[in-house]
Amino acid sequence: MRFRPCIDIHNGKVKQIIGSTLSQDAIDVTENYVASEPAAYFAKMFKRDNLEGGHVIMLGQGNDAEAITCLQTFPNGLHVGGGINKLNALAFLEAGASHVIVSSCIFNDGILDIAKTKEISEITGKSRLVIDLSCRFIETDYYAVINKWNTVTNFEICKNNFDMLAEYCDEFLIHAVDSEGKKLGPDIRLVKLLGEISPIKVTYAGGISAMKDIDSIAENGKEMVDFTVGSSLDIFGGQLSYREIAERYQCDTAKSL
Repeated sequence: MRFRPCIDIHNGKVKQIIGSTLSQDAIDVTENYVASEPAAYFAKMFKRDNLEGGHVIMLGQGNDAEAITCLQTFPNGLHVGGGINKLNALAFLEAGASHVIVSSCIFNDGILDIAKTKEISEITGKSRLVIDLSCRFIETDYYAVINKWNTVTNFEICKNNFDMLAEYCDEFLIHAVDSEGKKLGPDIRLVKLLGEISPIKVTYAGGISAMKDIDSIAENGKEMVDFTVGSSLDIFGGQLSYREIAERYQCDTAKSL
């Protein structure tokens, strides 16, 4: 299991927010932390600590420049998402992203569009595409949410759907939307489900607040689930030691150096 660090950029600043407060315009959010350092400061830190495969997320318009500085600071070390589509995906890959993350652009009115999924996969290459299937629990099952988590789709988080989408991408990224930013513990039911159904790597985000939470993800994720921590990290104003997590869960290639 690996630690995948995150850099969330909102209005040009690195922030940690409560994800469920995101609106369509991404203007009014509840903030847990606002960094005084630029985004590239964190990209440089992650590069120094061999933390490949983290993600840079652009929350709303006007964050492209900050995101690109991260990609240039840590070339081929970071994924980038937030408004990525078939028109701009290659530009972000050429700017230094190892992968681009897509979500809303492969859906039509809350319904997955396989033709759109195939098209962007062919543009980026399967090995450089991550599909974000952040989700909510609705009555009896988990369903992907899009449009800054405001639209519930018909895409159920289940084995058949994961097997089908895995043909087009390298990894999945999944935020437990109702846990994100609240520091109340991860959704272990979701983690266990992901470990059971996913044929490719998944990065889980949402609610991690203690080392025991990370241990629980390791136990329930069946080696298929990596994790990210945001608001709980001390570099973002929380109590968890970034240094301890970085040293314990850096990428496998770094451990062998």
